[in-house]
Amino acid sequence: MTGGPEGTPALKIWGGLECTVNRVGDGYLNQLDRNGHASRPDDLERFATLGIQAIRYPLLWELMAPDGLDAIDWRWSDERMATLRRLGIRPIVGLVHHGSGPRHTDLLDPAFAIGLADYAGAVAARYPWVTDWTPVNEPLTTARFAALYGVWYPHARDDASFVRALLNQVRATVLAMRAIRQVNPNARLVQTEDLGKTYSTKPLVAAADFYNERRWLSWDLLCGRVDSTHALWDYLTGAGADAAELLWFRDNPCPPDVVGVNYYVTGERWIDHRPERYPEAHRGAIGGRMVADIEAARALATPTPGIGALLDEAWSRYRLPIAITEVHIDAHREDQLRWLVEVWRAAEGVRRDGAEVIAVTVWALLGSFDWNGLVCAPRGYYEPGPFDVRSPTPRPTALATLVRSLAAGEVPAHPALHHEGWWRRPGRFFCKPVSNPTVVMPLKHYREALPEGSAAPILISGASGTLGRAFARACAERHLSYRLLTRGEMDIADSASVAAALELHRPWAVINASGYVRIDAAETEPDRCHRENTIGPTVLARHCAGRGIALQAFSSDQVFSGESTRPWVESDPTAPLNAYGRSKADAEVAVLAEHPAAMVIRTSAFFGPWDPYNFVAGTLRALAAGEEVRVADDERISPTYVPDLVKVCLDLLIDAESGLWHLANVGDVSWAELADRAAALAGVDASGLQPCAAEALGLIVPRPRYGVLGSERAALMPSLDDALQRFMSAVREQRATVDDTALQAAVSAGH
Repeated sequence: MTGGPEGTPALKIWGGLECTVNRVGDGYLNQLDRNGHASRPDDLERFATLGIQAIRYPLLWELMAPDGLDAIDWRWSDERMATLRRLGIRPIVGLVHHGSGPRHTDLLDPAFAIGLADYAGAVAARYPWVTDWTPVNEPLTTARFAALYGVWYPHARDDASFVRALLNQVRATVLAMRAIRQVNPNARLVQTEDLGKTYSTKPLVAAADFYNERRWLSWDLLCGRVDSTHALWDYLTGAGADAAELLWFRDNPCPPDVVGVNYYVTGERWIDHRPERYPEAHRGAIGGRMVADIEAARALATPTPGIGALLDEAWSRYRLPIAITEVHIDAHREDQLRWLVEVWRAAEGVRRDGAEVIAVTVWALLGSFDWNGLVCAPRGYYEPGPFDVRSPTPRPTALATLVRSLAAGEVPAHPALHHEGWWRRPGRFFCKPVSNPTVVMPLKHYREALPEGSAAPILISGASGTLGRAFARACAERHLSYRLLTRGEMDIADSASVAAALELHRPWAVINASGYVRIDAAETEPDRCHRENTIGPTVLARHCAGRGIALQAFSSDQVFSGESTRPWVESDPTAPLNAYGRSKADAEVAVLAEHPAAMVIRTSAFFGPWDPYNFVAGTLRALAAGEEVRVADDERISPTYVPDLVKVCLDLLIDAESGLWHLANVGDVSWAELADRAAALAGVDASGLQPCAAEALGLIVPRPRYGVLGSERAALMPSLDDALQRFMSAVREQRATVDDTALQAAVSAGH
């Protein structure tokens, strides 16, 4: 699977480590600390399992030489560079990644370029065997954020500062490569830059043309293409650039050996002179005129041609080898897979047309933090990559499996790939879709045809239950083929019924969201509880194992005794207090014995916007009606927001995870505290709350006094406070599936 003319080398798969060290005010935000790689050298062994041939790897100026070249401590880099060499992974060494250098300099400092060149020479002398270098990552993008938009240091907001920051970084690149080539004459420059494109309404064509010309500037300067005939000469000189310093680049060309194209779905923009048509967050000004500026994917009725057309542009402009040096998207797992495959196929397509595209780089091998807010503050927002760092050791995701397949020359085959990513689906819009006749969509440039035939579905049992309906809703939103079955369509405790359903639907995975849920009634209906909660999951597991079908099943905090002073984790022994808990504990053992690759999820205390009968919704409704509500204050739980649960479960299912998992929102409360917190967020009068001991509620069977779930495997769920706020927002927005006027009125009344 080369995707290129006969005899050309196969398209290579590279990796990249999100390593931004950007300065905001007097503080540095360090991705290597956030993702743990700074202190975890064995990550390199993990990366090697992916089959990548090269890795964009950081030896950053800010970190290595904060106090000058004489004070460099080489121990960190020596260990890692030696490991990469031993593993046969070629490093593409980066020296500045969205940074501004050590504290004694910055992007506007005339000495920035010489300082970086001196550092580059020192690194090259230390590692003379390194051939590939990126002295400055995305100089144009960094100049925009740091000197035009003011979000990064030195926080300037004018064209003169932007031009100065850009020229300083590009000059630093030229001088750095000179210093490196004095050590290794064969050193190659892999120059990265974001290559988005801007589309517009007719009144803003001039602005779009300017942005589309500006995106080439860093490469144009390096290639010596900027002189008085350049389209942006007047802009550059008008912003304070001296003609002589611009012509210096013409006279000292340092063309990239590889043009590194970074591509993100947010990089393609749509600007519109009618801002009132768009959400407030997407309105701004260009040249004093109010406009809308929004991701093209969220506005244009016709999708843009995508990266294939952009690669064609870059090849036609420079005729230099191209690598796609960042491929990443913040999305559900299946869309992360779809994005990588779409970019890979586009690269193969332009290779067939004759462009020299040599590699695709899977970016953010360890994920990234807070890029949804342009890393301006450590807010804790995490986007996983091929490895998810929210486990004690980085956990491989389905992306890792896909990367291995691409590296081995295999055709990607995950069932989720039978459907389009969100950026091409009808529900992607943030506004009324805009028809733009200037956007055309040559299919060969963004993907090959989807596989013929219908995709194998996910089979979901429990059509009448909260969890089953929630999974069906999530699958529909995420374009995952599914079938939601009633007991009549598949009785999980009936072997013949299960066999018939699996034969009919031929699923690749089964989610068992059915079961007996009445804890008190289980004491008087033990046989029925045992049939639905133990026999049924066991039968289902046996049939799924025999057919190689993935299985996800659910258990409960009720399997524990409650005698604990810390959250329960997966390896803790079970000791249920009631028949319901015993049925779940027995099922856990049986399911994993029958199907060791199955995943059994313990969770607790559901609440969500699609079920008007859960504890939170029912309590708010009663309080709003002026009723007294007696609630236990001596049982502690870890409530679970159903939308969060199904999101994480589907990601883990696609990742092919197995074994016992605890999934609940982070934070523990008593039932009384949960009710009080929900009422406060909803603005509902909580004076009717009557905290009491659990024994006073007249419950038939005991529950664990302490049922809080923690995890020793991963912390994947958001906080409880965050979940409650989103629950309230969802109710206020009156989601289509919420049919509870009283609850909506209760929540809306306080706001």
